Amino acid sequence: MTCDHAGPRAKPPRWNAAGRFRVVSFLVLLSVSVTLETACGRQGDTAPLADRAGAATTTAAGIIVVPPDSPQLKQLRVAPVGVADLPSDEVTAPGRVIIDPNRVSRVLLPVSGRIVSVLAALGAVVEAGQPVVTVDSPDADSAVATYLQAQAAERQATATLAKAEEDLRRATELHERGAVATKDLLGARNDVAQAQGAAEAARAAREQGRRRLELFGLKPGEFKQPILVRAPIDGKVIDVNVASGEYRTDTTAPLMTIAQLDRVWFAAEVPEASIRLIRMGEPVRITLIAFPEEVIAGRVTRVADVLDPQTRTVKAYAELSNPGGRLRPDMFGTLRATGPEQRQTVLPPSAIVEEYGKRTVFRERAPGQFERREVTLGPPAGDVVPVRQGVAPGDRVVIDGALLLKDR
Repeated sequence: MTCDHAGPRAKPPRWNAAGRFRVVSFLVLLSVSVTLETACGRQGDTAPLADRAGAATTTAAGIIVVPPDSPQLKQLRVAPVGVADLPSDEVTAPGRVIIDPNRVSRVLLPVSGRIVSVLAALGAVVEAGQPVVTVDSPDADSAVATYLQAQAAERQATATLAKAEEDLRRATELHERGAVATKDLLGARNDVAQAQGAAEAARAAREQGRRRLELFGLKPGEFKQPILVRAPIDGKVIDVNVASGEYRTDTTAPLMTIAQLDRVWFAAEVPEASIRLIRMGEPVRITLIAFPEEVIAGRVTRVADVLDPQTRTVKAYAELSNPGGRLRPDMFGTLRATGPEQRQTVLPPSAIVEEYGKRTVFRERAPGQFERREVTLGPPAGDVVPVRQGVAPGDRVVIDGALLLKDR
């Protein structure tokens, strides 16, 4: 007896008419779905083409063509390149405000002595001749004594001269009568001449003593007076180097500095290549860090005679009006000077775009057709920019909307 472990054998499927209909129906639906998807995909691809129908294109020759129906064309404004009279060149030089060296004075001690008081504080406004420092010095008593001695000597010399003149008068009368010899008359005349010389010397010594008293601020005939040190000019005290109670022996060290600040100078370092643009008496423009939005008018007052061999620059000085004292020494800024005016080709800044590190404009060749032109520019002058090279007066360029053509 044998056993069949395989079990009953499976029967092959039988396809009836209904099964064949279902398979055919599935294939038809699959074909229709693929066709619809393909059609939809093609319709989706054609939509951008329709949108790009009015876009700008670039020809093989590099001409940018903007179709007449393109919205971009309506945003482009074209105008001819203009001309204007502008400075041929400009120099910009850094610098700082300084005190006019012709309007500053340092107060010195006339004699050694002890400082009694400082009468003018830092920032004080003083007038010429006003006492600013008092000094107790033995030279004050010496000056008074010298003046009194000179006065006494002058009185004595005057009396001697009067006696000599009287002796001469009497000798002349006696000589006319023959009562005295001629040599006695000549001796009397000689005595008068010597007395006149002595009187003049005494008068000069007395005047010198009086002048010294005035310089020290002393009164004649009074001892133990303090010496008055006076302001040499009108101005403002900008530096004080002395205090009460000090004993000073160095008469060359300044006690204080007085400056007139209603006019100041601007000292600039002008490059050697641009020194031709700095001319004596010519106007310049100054801008300061403290007042960045303000342009201050100045006038060149001095140009240095030598060149700095290290920096290859020349010092130029411009005078600035400073009635309110706003401009303070050591303020930093910039000096600008221009050369003579020349007729130049100009464009508005909106016509110029940056492409790959180059400055470019778009020149119209025909309506809707533009070509790139690389341009060389000068420094801006107001609301225009000079063009050194790239376009000529009369060329029509895009002055508004040029960015729309960039990178096309």
